[in-house]
Amino acid sequence: MSGFSAAVDHRVLEADGFEDAIRNAISLGGDADTMACIAGAVAEAFFGGVPSTIEEQVLARLDDQLRLVLHDFTTRFIVAG
Repeated sequence: MSGFSAAVDHRVLEADGFEDAIRNAISLGGDADTMACIAGAVAEAFFGGVPSTIEEQVLARLDDQLRLVLHDFTTRFIVAG
């Protein structure tokens, strides 16, 4: 595991929740958008998903075309339950 990944994973493991994990990763500085993406993926698995309040806010910001892409992806690749 690279130092980059280890640092992000450590920030997720010491977090109190999903949002805290992303904020912790961003606080590392450097390539913060990439670290936030990695931390989000790890945090989603670690904390059992994206909190509905965050999911709702993100969906509200997407245009119709991106919402459709997300829906199609979820329908095809995400197994419910």
